[in-house]
Order: sequence, then structure tokens, then C-alpha cells
Amino acid sequence: MEKALLARCRNRWWLVILAGFLLWFVLILSFHANPIHFVNYSSIDLAENYSQSNNVRSDHAKNKGETGRPFEGMKETSSSVPSSEIAEEKAIRQYREADSISCKGRHVYIQKLPRQFNEDMLRHCESLNNWTNMCDSLSNFGLGPRLPKSNKVLGNTGWYATDQFSLEVIFHNRMRRYKCLTDDSSVASAIFVPYYAGLDVARYLWDSNRTLRDVGPSDLVRWLRRRQEWKVMGGRDHFLVAGRIVWDFRRENDRPPNWGNNLVLLPESMNMTILVLESSLIDRGNDFAIPYPTYFHPSKDVEVRQWQSRMRRQKRRYLFSFAGAPRKDLYNSIRDKIISQCRASRRKCKLLECDSRGHRCHKPIFLMKLFQSSVFCLQPPGDSYTRRSAFDSMLAGCIPVFFHSGSAYDQYKWHLPGDHSKYSVFIPENHVKDGKVVLERRLLQIPKKDVLAMREEVIRLIPAILYADPTSELENYEDAFDLSVKGVLERVQRIREETLG
Repeated sequence: MEKALLARCRNRWWLVILAGFLLWFVLILSFHANPIHFVNYSSIDLAENYSQSNNVRSDHAKNKGETGRPFEGMKETSSSVPSSEIAEEKAIRQYREADSISCKGRHVYIQKLPRQFNEDMLRHCESLNNWTNMCDSLSNFGLGPRLPKSNKVLGNTGWYATDQFSLEVIFHNRMRRYKCLTDDSSVASAIFVPYYAGLDVARYLWDSNRTLRDVGPSDLVRWLRRRQEWKVMGGRDHFLVAGRIVWDFRRENDRPPNWGNNLVLLPESMNMTILVLESSLIDRGNDFAIPYPTYFHPSKDVEVRQWQSRMRRQKRRYLFSFAGAPRKDLYNSIRDKIISQCRASRRKCKLLECDSRGHRCHKPIFLMKLFQSSVFCLQPPGDSYTRRSAFDSMLAGCIPVFFHSGSAYDQYKWHLPGDHSKYSVFIPENHVKDGKVVLERRLLQIPKKDVLAMREEVIRLIPAILYADPTSELENYEDAFDLSVKGVLERVQRIREETLG
């Protein structure tokens, strides 16, 4: 009897051991089939459908070579959002909450606009310009097509054929990865309005129907007024990027010329901070100039340092250069005088003419080669005071020569030193127009030590005048985006303090 009982107990122990072994085996198989994924906060794409934008980009790359579409996912809500994205959103919020100390006073909330104000424009990018298909220019998150490697002129990575009017898309994509984003507008120091004002107005700039040009801005402010976020400060904590010169958005209905729309003159807009490529220079205005986008968009600090070192070593065979075309239709233009003086200087000046035959002016490699081979780069006003060329030339380590204070000194106060003599040369345009100055002689009079000091300052400023790759973040440099956001936050804080007393 005892032996039988002992045998049954032994059998039960074997069953327990066997069951435990089978359970362990099943767990091992399950782990290998579905491994645990740990969250890497540094590589998270903001969950506001950012993963969808990457899918769109890669799909477009398959269809059109290596260029990718700008992000397109901007839906406010979606019932089909994968649980993994929801989990990532939660992880991002927890990460930002833990980092709230460093973000004090820097939180930004992105206003979730209807698609007509941004996403729809990208979906119909072929209709944004009457003469050019903008789809390639707005690819790669607004950076444009990737430029081929050119060790002699460009760096190996980070170079794109960036359109000067693509800043709204670049800025929005950078903002979506901004370190101090918040999903709670009540804790935000500023509200970003991602309206593509420049892309919108460009569709109708040459249309005689002024009402048509004003539809976008009117619809925008009407929508904003109804939002709770607007009611907190009447829009004084809101800001947007209008990626053209301010005169494209400052049409007064009763005054010629009949150009642009009325965006910045709307009562609601006058409460907001508006970032443009060139400001109006009106005292106490609410429009502020930020740099034109250049061709260089580094994704790592080392790319910036390598480029700066390369520009320090660069041999510059020309004393000065000019890339541009005459402005014979502009009465006060000094470009004809500058072109004549450049031709007269022969070996001292290099001219890249941008008339109807000047196709090289539209190719980054020829422009950058010119600027890299020059000590000074002439930047006279054109159709307006400012030029993208000023930033492209500084990127190449070339000292800019300005002829009007509105070309840089009165414009980019968040990005360039207040002491303009540290990085540039100023020659009053009336001195050139009246024949009082010979450019070659004037530039040769500058002591060599001063030239070297100015060039070093220009090279030091390179990070401040470029926009880093929107899919990454520089660690130890503040780029043009960072400085722009800092300027906005400081302005909004001053307004808040004045309002609250």
C-alpha cells in the first residue's frame, strides 16, 4: 500500500516537472517571436503623424529617385492611429515632463490647423507656381533634392538644392521635433501657427483678383479667433512663418502697387509675431526677419565643424565677386555700376552674370565655387533690400559687402552681431552711384589682419545662418531655427509682462 502511494506521488512530481518545462519552452518561443522593444527617446519622431510623413517620403523616393515628399500627415485626430504610435506619444509626453526644468519658459504648442492651410498645398504642389513645379523643391521635408557629392566644392553630406521660398515647410518640420513641444496649450509660452503663407500667396501673386489673394489670410484669422488658445492673449502669444519678403503680405487696398495680399495688415495678424525673409523695418512692427535658407543642412555637429575648418583653409584667388543681374528697370539700382567696376578690375573681381543666359546662377555648385574663391562678396539691393546670396556667401566664408543698412543690419538682429563691422564691410550706395568710390581700391585698403578677423567671424557665424536637417538636431550649436524660436519666446515674454503689468 505504501509503495503504491509513493509511486503515485513520484508520477505527480514528474507531471509537475514536465508541465514546468513545457511552460518555459513556450515562453522562450514567444520571446523570440515578439522581442521587447525599448524606446530610444533621441530617435522618436513626433507622433503628430510624423511616422506617416516618413512613409510618404520613402514611397515618393521609390517613385522619383532619391528625393522624398515633404511630410503630409497633419490630421488632428484619427481612429486608425496604431497603438504603437499612441504608446510613443505617451512616452514622449513622459520624457518631456521629466525634462520640464530645462524647458521652463520655452514650451511651444503647435496649433492644429485644418489641412487647407498647409497639408493640402503640399498634396497639390504642382499648382503652387505658375511657371515651376514645386514638388521637387519641397521634397525631403522642404530641403529639396539632394545634391550630388562634390569633394572640391560641397561637402559629402547635408547639401540640397533648397529653394529660397521653402522655409515654411522646413521650419514646420523642425518645429515638430522641437525639444520643448507641449500637447497642453495652457502651459505653452508661445503658440506656433503652421500656415504656409508664402506658398499660399505665390499661387495668386500675379492674379489681378485681390479678393482671391486675401481668402487664405481671412479664413485663417477667422478660424483662429474661435479657438480657446487665441482668447488667452488675443493672439499676442501666436507666431507664424511667412517664407517670403514682407511686401508680399502687406498690400494696402487703397494704395498702389496692387501686389500681394493683406496678411500682416489684418487686425488679428498685427497681434501675432510674423517671421519673414525681409521685414518692413517699421518701428514697433510685428514682422521680424530671419535668414533665407541656404543649401547646407547638416544633421551632426561634426559636419558643421568640418565645413568651418574647410572654409578657413580655402584659397581665395579673387579679391571680390558678384553674382547677379542688372536692374535696369529700377531707377536707384547700383547694380550696373557694380558690374562695370567688376569688369574693369579684371583679375581682381569675378562676375557671375544672372541674366536670361545665366543658367549657372541657378546651380548651387557654381555659386558656392564663386563665393569660396572670393575674399569679399558684393551684396547690393535687388528687387528688395535683402538677398539670399548674402547667406550663401557667408556660408562659404566670404565677407559680405553691403550697400544699404536694410540688407542685413536692420533686419537679422536675432542672428547677426550688432557690431556689423566685425563680419562685413559697408559702402553707402550713393557713394557708388555718384562715382565717389572705386570698389577695388576701397577693399584693398582694409588691413590684412582686419580681413582675417572678419573672415573668422563670418565662419563662426555659419551655424547661426543655416537650418539644420529637420530629421535631426545639432547638439552644441544654435542654428537659425533655434535663434528664431528664442527671439519669439523673448518677445512674447516681454509682451506678457507688459500686459500683466
